[in-house]
Amino acid sequence: MLSRLSRTPPNPLAMAARALPRAFHSTVASGAMTVSTNSRFILPPSPSPSPTVSHISSSLIIGRKLHYGLNCKEDRKWSVAGGWCGKAFASQREYRKSRKLQLKKRHKAKELELSVKICIEEQMPDDPEIVDIAEMLRLNVPMAMKFAFDTLKDSDYHTRDRAINDVGCFESIELSVLLCNDEFIRELNKDWRDEDSPTDVLSMSQHIPELELPILMLGDIVISVETASRQAEERGHSLLDEIRILLVHGLLHLLGFDHEISDEAEAEMEKEEELLLKSLGWKGKGLIQSTYDTEAAGSPPLENIDRKKEGSLRFYKPKFSYIFCDMDGTLLNSKSQISSTTADALREATSRGVKVVIATGKTRPAVITLFKSVGLAGKDGIVSEVSPGVFVQGLLVYGTQGREISRRNLDPVVCREACLYSLEHKVPLAAFSENRILTLFHHPLVDSLHTIYNEPKAEIIPSVEQLLTGTDIQKVIFLDTVEGVSTTLRPHWVEAIGDNASVVQAQSDILEIVPPGTSKGSGVKILLDHLGVSPKEIMAIGDGENDVEMLELASLGVALSNGSEKAKAVANVIGASNDDNGAADAIYRYAF
Repeated sequence: MLSRLSRTPPNPLAMAARALPRAFHSTVASGAMTVSTNSRFILPPSPSPSPTVSHISSSLIIGRKLHYGLNCKEDRKWSVAGGWCGKAFASQREYRKSRKLQLKKRHKAKELELSVKICIEEQMPDDPEIVDIAEMLRLNVPMAMKFAFDTLKDSDYHTRDRAINDVGCFESIELSVLLCNDEFIRELNKDWRDEDSPTDVLSMSQHIPELELPILMLGDIVISVETASRQAEERGHSLLDEIRILLVHGLLHLLGFDHEISDEAEAEMEKEEELLLKSLGWKGKGLIQSTYDTEAAGSPPLENIDRKKEGSLRFYKPKFSYIFCDMDGTLLNSKSQISSTTADALREATSRGVKVVIATGKTRPAVITLFKSVGLAGKDGIVSEVSPGVFVQGLLVYGTQGREISRRNLDPVVCREACLYSLEHKVPLAAFSENRILTLFHHPLVDSLHTIYNEPKAEIIPSVEQLLTGTDIQKVIFLDTVEGVSTTLRPHWVEAIGDNASVVQAQSDILEIVPPGTSKGSGVKILLDHLGVSPKEIMAIGDGENDVEMLELASLGVALSNGSEKAKAVANVIGASNDDNGAADAIYRYAF
């Protein structure tokens, strides 16, 4: 038996009053796209109670960017068992007028109205393919219902719940179909079935036989388009094909089939799935058979996918307009590289309309070089000379068209003291001057700024006076061992600079001296004001002490697990490490 496929949640009587408002009412009221279809099946004047004749549809699409009505008045003829087709009333025969009136009155055809609503959950984006599928379902769902109803009267299944049998006794039948993402269906699955994982389709019955209503409230079918997309790719057919397969499966659940109760019930439902798909001319095997084929092929269980992955962001509206990302220790792994997984996450975020902005202690040329290696530099990439960004610990901020909008320079007196200390104690120093790196003597650690961190190659300036003359210095950094920085350099400079500068660390073996009252966070705030963006619209990802203010400023701050304790203390959430693609994981998990 299939134990964890798409199922009818338990206790349909108890949930009938709650299922529709939870899944649909708020969605429709808030402007989600709704496709409503009213279909009438005219019953012939014969002993057979089944809906079997013509189909008159009236349809309306509202919400989203689609808003139009379609009224179709011509009849569509359905062939039925027994060969009866079309309208064959006595009034069409050559009898006396009175006789015709009597027969028409006595045998007036009964019309069965189908009311179908196709909804797109409000958190789904305006994806053209999904909108097209919803429009196609406007036609497909009534057709599937008609074929399913036709088989009920002749079926001899032993395991089907026959609470719904003679649909001809109802005046109308109502059904809702909701297209959603994994996050939405996961919540339903958790609430109604105590399973905290997404599934492909859920059926929620609203039929209460004891009420003997003239309207058959068949219920709701909820389909995760996100899971359907994965299954379609795995099974080699289109997304529409997979959604049709899930629709048939969900519809049969509402009509009393349940593959979970026994092997015989599973076999009967599988048989009916295949029969319906074949009758409708739809591609693919039934869901039950497809699941067995997937398991036989050794593919990972779909229910184990518990979060958004690559390729899934198309099914989610962005929660943020901007994502501000640090570089070292965040987007870069321990090899100072952007992994392909991280690059893919950035691409997908930008493809969904989210603007990714770099906020780093690095220079702009260094960042461009790194993004060029993964094809994300340039005008249409993440960073370029014409894109906004926050560089050199927020001391250089570039706005629209890449124009400089803020610059903060280090006090020349502090610069001089730092240079003299470097010469006296033989501790390598690098001075950052816009796109240049300046130093006083050759040292392998200074070379590593270029060879490992992709900064511009350091220029050796022979004297302190020459280095400072006519040059704006934004910050200076000392490079040493972790122990040397923590036990000697940091204590000395915290005391030496007083209120004339600030000490900050992005990495444990580098000490940075920057202008007082500045930070990466202050640079981000300057850029947000320039762009007219509220901090509530941004998510920030970082790892270092220098990211603290940025993480505090953002609506959601994510500190990676490899980060400093100070960063993790102020973050809203702690993500995976940079070597485990923590930034990519944060984008998939929290940005949508």
